[in-house]
Amino acid sequence: MNARKALDQLALSSGIVPSFKSLQGEECPMSFETKLALLQANGWQLDNDAMIIEAYQHHASQLAQQAIPREFIGRSGQGLNIPTSEPVTWYVHLEGTQIIFAEGRSENVISIPAMPSGLHSLVTKSKLCEAIICLIVAPEFAPSIEEKTGYSKLWGANLALYGVHSERNPGIGDYQDLTNIATGIAGHGANFIGINPVHAIGWNSSDVISPYSPSHRGFLNTNHIALDQILPVSESTQSLISNGSSHMDRKSGFIDYPADLAHHQASLKALYADFIELASVQQNNAFQDFWQQNDGNLDGFVQYESLSDCYGTDWRVWPSNASQSKDGQSFHAWLQWHAEIQLQAAQKAACSADMQLGLYLDLAVGSRRDGAEVWSEQDSIAENVSIGAPPDHLSPAGQNWNLTAFSPSKLASTHYRAFRNILARNMRHCGVLRIDHVLGLNRSFWIPDNGVQGGYITQNFEAMLAIVRIEAERAGTIIIGEDLGLVPTGFRKTLKDSGIYSYSVLQYEKDSTGAFRKPSSLNPQSLACFGTHDTPTVKGFSHGRDIDWWQKLGWIDEPEEIEAQTSRQKECVELLSLSDTQNGDDEKVDQEFDQAIHAILASSPVAMISVQMDDLDDQIEAQNLPGTIDEHPNWRRRSVRSVDMLSDHLKLKAIGLLMAKCGRNSK
Repeated sequence: MNARKALDQLALSSGIVPSFKSLQGEECPMSFETKLALLQANGWQLDNDAMIIEAYQHHASQLAQQAIPREFIGRSGQGLNIPTSEPVTWYVHLEGTQIIFAEGRSENVISIPAMPSGLHSLVTKSKLCEAIICLIVAPEFAPSIEEKTGYSKLWGANLALYGVHSERNPGIGDYQDLTNIATGIAGHGANFIGINPVHAIGWNSSDVISPYSPSHRGFLNTNHIALDQILPVSESTQSLISNGSSHMDRKSGFIDYPADLAHHQASLKALYADFIELASVQQNNAFQDFWQQNDGNLDGFVQYESLSDCYGTDWRVWPSNASQSKDGQSFHAWLQWHAEIQLQAAQKAACSADMQLGLYLDLAVGSRRDGAEVWSEQDSIAENVSIGAPPDHLSPAGQNWNLTAFSPSKLASTHYRAFRNILARNMRHCGVLRIDHVLGLNRSFWIPDNGVQGGYITQNFEAMLAIVRIEAERAGTIIIGEDLGLVPTGFRKTLKDSGIYSYSVLQYEKDSTGAFRKPSSLNPQSLACFGTHDTPTVKGFSHGRDIDWWQKLGWIDEPEEIEAQTSRQKECVELLSLSDTQNGDDEKVDQEFDQAIHAILASSPVAMISVQMDDLDDQIEAQNLPGTIDEHPNWRRRSVRSVDMLSDHLKLKAIGLLMAKCGRNSK
C-alpha cells in the first residue's frame, strides 16, 4: 500500500469527513494535505511517507488483535452483553475503585450485571493481548424540568453579567450583583436567571473582554468577584476599595475595562495581603481545605496563572525552564476560592427565593489556544489547529474562532477526563447549562495553522452525549444544546432522544416557505427566546439596527440597505399578526411589537422561555455584532438600569403576570 492510500484509511478510521459542500453547493473533497494536517493534530506522528505507511500497518495490526472495541456504551441499571471475537478472561472495576465488581471467563459474550452511571473499566485477557475497555454507562435521558421542579413550563430572564451595576458596585458586574438580581427577579415569578459564560479569562489577559474567549472553561472569571464580600479587610484596603469606586463614572453607558480592572485587581491583591496577615485559623483552614480537596485540575490552573505572571499569557513561548512561586499559586487559588464561594451563594440565594432552577450558565465552545485549559490538558487537545466554520451565507470568507478543540483519539485514550471535568465543574454551580455550538459534540471544522484548507472531523457523538447525561444526572442539571443553523439529518432528534432541550430563537423560526412559524408549532422540548447576544434586540430588530450597522460598515450598499429594511418591516408585521396584539398609531408600534413578541413566546408550548433584560429595558444595540471587534461596542455596553431598581421594574412585573396568565409555573 502506498502512502496516499494508507493516509486515506487512517483518515477514515479517525473520523475525518472526506468532503463537504461549499457555499455554492459544490462537493469539496478533502485534500491529502488537509487529511495529513488533521491526523497530525489528532496525535499521529506522520512526518514522511514511510511513517504514514508504518502508522497504518501498526493501526491495522492493533485492530486485528482487538477481541472487543476499546469503548462500549451501555444503559445504567441494565446488564451489558458485550460480544467478543475470542475467549477471554475478564473483570470490571467501577469508576473510582479498584474493587472487582464482576469477573469471569467468556467464549463469545461477556455478560456484566447492571451497573450505576459512570465510566467503568473492563479488563480482558486473551491469547493475543490484554486490553482495558472503557464502559460508558449512562442514563437514558438527561434530567427534565418536570423531574427537577414538578413544573412543565417555566420562564426566566437572561442578561450580561459584565454590564450589570448597582449602588454598591459601579464597575463590572459581580457575583453579589448576580445574587441580588436572582432574588429580585424571583419576586416576579422567574424560575431561572441566565448569564454569559463566567469562565476564567486569565488574570493577566486584561485585553480579552469576550466571555466566549476563555482561558479555561473549568474555572471562574475573577473579574466578577465582589470585593465587599471578602473578609478580613484592613482599613487601608477598605479605603483603597472605596476611593477607587467613588471615581468610577456611574453614568457612562460603556464599561471602562482598563480602569475598572486596574482598580479591581489592585483591591484583590490588597485583600489577599490582608488575608495572609489577618485571617483566622478557621479561615485559613477553609481555604486550605478548598485547595486540597479540589481536584488536581486546580493545581494545573494556578500553576499556569502563576507562570503567566512572570512570562506572559501565551504558554507556547515560555522558556523550557519556566518556574513560579508557591505564593503566586496560592494567590490564584485564593481567587478561585472566593469566586466559587460567591457563585455558589448566588445559586443558593436564587433557589431559596423560590427559583426552581436558579442559575442558567453558558458553556463556551472552546478555550483560547494560548490559555490555561490547553496548557494543562495537552494530552486531550488537538495540536496546531483552530476550530471555526467553512464559508457560508453568514460569513462568505469562513470563520476562524482561534479556539482549541478536543482531539477525538486523545480524548478517548484518557477516558474523556478533560471533557468530563469541564462539564462537572460548570454543572455544580447551576440548575441549567447551555452548551454553545452543541454540534461540536458531533463534528468540528478544524483549520490547520499551516494554511491548508480546513475540514471536518467527527467525535464519538454517542459517547459524548452519554457523558453529558452522566454528568447531568450527577449534578441534577437541565441541559440545553445550542443547535442553531444547519445540522446533519437526525441530529436534533438524537439530542431530543437524550433528553437535551433544543434552543429556539424566534427571529430565526421560519418554515420552508420563509414564513414565521405559529407559536403552537414551536418545539415543546426547547428553550425559546427572541434573540441572543449575537442578534438584534426586540427594539433593534424592529428598527433594523443591525441593518444600519451593515451599511455603516460597508457590508451592504444603500440600495441593499433599503431592500433589507423593507423586508424587515414585513417581518415585523408578520410577527405582529401571530399574536393578539393589534397595530395602532406610530407612537405605540414599539410597545405593541414588544408585547407581541413576549405574547408569542409566553403562549407557545415550549418548556422554557427566556426573556432578555435588554428587551425589558428597551435597548436597541446588540451585545455583540459578529464579524466586528472594535467597530461595534461588543461586550462593553452597561445595563441602563441599576440592580437596585429591579423590584420596581414595571415591564418585568408585567412579563411575570403575562407568563403566569399563559400557564408558566404550571404543573
